[in-house]
Amino acid sequence: MSNFCRFSCKGFRVSLLIVFALAALVFAPMVGAAGFGFSASDEILLRLRIPRVLLGFFAGAILGGAGVVFQSLFRNDLASPYTLGVAGGASFGAVLSIKLGMTSAIFGFSLPALGGVIGALIATMLVVLLYRTKGNAYGPATMLLGGVVISFLFSSLVLFVQYTSSFNESYEIIRWLMGGLETIDYLGVGTLAIGALILLAMGVFKSTDLDLLSMGDELAFSRGVDASRLRLKLFVLVSSIVGITVSFVGPIGFVGIVIPHFVRILIGPAHRTLFWLSMLTAGGFLVTCDCLARVLLAPAELPVGIITALAGSPWFLYLLFRKTAVS
Repeated sequence: MSNFCRFSCKGFRVSLLIVFALAALVFAPMVGAAGFGFSASDEILLRLRIPRVLLGFFAGAILGGAGVVFQSLFRNDLASPYTLGVAGGASFGAVLSIKLGMTSAIFGFSLPALGGVIGALIATMLVVLLYRTKGNAYGPATMLLGGVVISFLFSSLVLFVQYTSSFNESYEIIRWLMGGLETIDYLGVGTLAIGALILLAMGVFKSTDLDLLSMGDELAFSRGVDASRLRLKLFVLVSSIVGITVSFVGPIGFVGIVIPHFVRILIGPAHRTLFWLSMLTAGGFLVTCDCLARVLLAPAELPVGIITALAGSPWFLYLLFRKTAVS
C-alpha cells in the first residue's frame, strides 16, 4: 500500500508540473500591457505574443535541461548552464558587436546574436583545452574550475568593453545583459526549438549514463561508461546549445539552477523522468516570469532576467539552507 501511495503521489506531482507548463503556454499569449484576454489583433498575437511565448518556452527548456546535465556531470548542486563560462563568452561576443556598431542582421540573424554564438564557442573550446590538458589527472574538478576561470575572464572583458563605450552603447549593453524575449519573427523560435529537441533526444538516450555519472566515475566505469570521454562530449554539445540560446535571449539567470533542484525534490533523481520534466517546467517558469515582466510596470516592460532573479534567489537560499540542515 505504501508503494502504491508513493507512486500515486509522484504521478500527481508529475501531472501538476505538466499542467503548469501547458497552462503557461495557453494563457501567456493573452497577457499584454492592455490587459488579459484575446482582445489583441491577429497581427499582434501571431507576430508578437505567440513567438515571444514560444521563444521563452524553448529557451527555458534548454536552460532547465542543461542545468540537469551539468549538475550530473560534475556532481555539484551549484553547477548551472552558466558556470563554465559559456554565458560569459556569449555575452562578450554580443557586447563587442554592440560596441563596434554591428547591430544589423545577416540572413535574418542579428550580428550581436552571431557574435554571442562565436563567443560561446570560443569559451567552450577554451574549457575543453584545459580539460584535455589536465582533465585525466584531476577529473571533473579541472573542467569545473577551468570554466569558472574562463567565466571570470570574459566577465572582465565585458566590463572593459562597457567602460570604454558611450552612454548609448552602455545602455544597450546593460539592457542585453539583463536578458529579454523580444522577438518579431519565428527565426529565433525555430532555432531554439531545434536546440531543445536535440537536447531532449540527448537526455532520453543518455539518461542511464547520467544516472551513473551522478553517482561517481568509478561506478560509471564499472558499468562500461567512459566517464571522462562522455563528460567531454556532453559538455561540448550542451554548451553549444546553451551558447546559441544566450545569444538570442541574453544571460537569463537562475532558471538552470533552481528548476532542476525543484523538480528533483518533487519526483526524485532518476534522469529518465527528471530530464524532460525539468525542461518542461523550466519552459513554463520562464514564460510565466515573462508575463510578469510585461504587466508589473505596464505599459513599460521589465527585463525578464530581473524577474527570474527575484523569483529564483529566495528559492535558491531555501535549497541552500535545506541542504545544510540535512547535512
